[in-house]
Amino acid sequence: MQTRNPLFEEIAKAMETAVGLAQAAGEEARAGLRAQADRLAAELDLVRRDEFDAMRQALSAEIAELRTEIARLSSASGTAARAPDAAG
Repeated sequence: MQTRNPLFEEIAKAMETAVGLAQAAGEEARAGLRAQADRLAAELDLVRRDEFDAMRQALSAEIAELRTEIARLSSASGTAARAPDAAG
């Protein structure tokens, strides 16, 4: 037959409380570090990853449009430059 030892019960309760406090302290420390990192990023004028990706996507689309326009203008000027040679 097992009996409960009040000393072990108290130790278990104390450990449970300590684990809870440690988790709360860890979360508070993480929040503090996150706030400090955000503040530092703002001071250094850094951008967030999602903002960077959105800008990169927009610029990639614009570059593709410009390349298409350059190719169109090159072929148009090449045709115009060849026309007098062919007639001449």
